[in-house]
Amino acid sequence: HFGMDTLSFARLGARVTGADFSSAAVALARRTAEEIGFPDARFVQSDLYDLPHVLDGDFDLVYTSRGVLGWLPDIRRWAEVVAHFVRPGGRFYITEIHPVAQAFENEGVAPGELLLRYPYWEHVEPLSFPVKGSYADPDADVSAQTEHGWDHGLGEIVTALIEAGLRIESLREYPFVDWPVEFLVETGDGTWRLPPGTQGEIPLFFSLLASKAPRD
Repeated sequence: HFGMDTLSFARLGARVTGADFSSAAVALARRTAEEIGFPDARFVQSDLYDLPHVLDGDFDLVYTSRGVLGWLPDIRRWAEVVAHFVRPGGRFYITEIHPVAQAFENEGVAPGELLLRYPYWEHVEPLSFPVKGSYADPDADVSAQTEHGWDHGLGEIVTALIEAGLRIESLREYPFVDWPVEFLVETGDGTWRLPPGTQGEIPLFFSLLASKAPRD
């Protein structure tokens, strides 16, 4: 998007490259990098699936930032792009909302009201919703009228990465989400979880670390 995750790695000493399909987002990322003292941070404008034709080289670490997978229609092509950019001996990392959480209605429901509504596994046709503001500002005047999204099961995500040539090193599931979800409640640590006293549990977030075998 506009580079916050990418520049967080830069602040830790990494040489970084970020990518997004939006020219406005990339322009803002570049300006932000200059303003905070990281002029060498590189930002590339490209559709994800076209990125191997736009960006050369490979990387020690490839990171897919949270809140991304739901915008992608084809999880296998995403995994192929990921694996393309992980150099031998390198790693891939993602943290993301859990596919189980995505299957429940998130608008017009009360905390603890789990209303199963959406697909769990990948589907060809997108889910389409009218746009109301943005995640950053619900009252923002946005030009888009409709947004489209896709679901991907956890097994599909993991299998796609394996088939692309990566080795899964760890897969962890968590009982929280890092942003507001209507059927959850905010807690003191800044996460959103099922309300206290809810019967049963579901995974809400996951993290995955994978690697590519070094060259012989």
